[in-house]
Amino acid sequence: MNIPFETDIILENEYARLTPLQLTHVPDLLPVAIQDETLIQYSPAQIHSEVLLTSYINNILKEKGNKTRYAFAIYDKVRNAYAGSTSYLNINQTHKRLEIGSTWIGRDFQKSQLNRNCKLLLLSYAFEQADAERVEFLTDQRNLVSQKAIEGIGARFEGILRSHITMLDGYRRNSMCYSIIKSEWPDVKENLINTLNKYPITA
Repeated sequence: MNIPFETDIILENEYARLTPLQLTHVPDLLPVAIQDETLIQYSPAQIHSEVLLTSYINNILKEKGNKTRYAFAIYDKVRNAYAGSTSYLNINQTHKRLEIGSTWIGRDFQKSQLNRNCKLLLLSYAFEQADAERVEFLTDQRNLVSQKAIEGIGARFEGILRSHITMLDGYRRNSMCYSIIKSEWPDVKENLINTLNKYPITA
């Protein structure tokens, strides 16, 4: 597998554009980040102030330097606005696997097909260009909305990772584990595209 960390990976279709997340995105993403303190309540991080968002992105860039994470800013091309962020996480080039996660999208963008378009772009690149064999999705057991979204993409539930992550308040979260493997990707892709084609482009 090859995720080119030194290269600006830009993923784009008629709905969404994903560009490498940088500190220069703080002014663009801050209005989304501060709109709702609970936006990433199931994440072991916070972003609801300029200081918190800047620290969040700095930590992400450190992970990128360690070649374990590649994060993107999400731009909604229908609404002409930045909507949030998403990442390739826990990248293991040797074993050809990665996780798609740490996705947050502003409330105003959540009833659209933006998230699924982002997942289509990320999965297509992972399997078709980076040569991944396995893509994982992890979410808090309490986050039923996220579980439904992951299942809607076509990922397969594998099990629960118990006492998996320490949250900011000290709570030990259980993580629901899903995956898509390379042999499944053609069918998952076809179904995902068919689902997206059912919905018109609306601002």
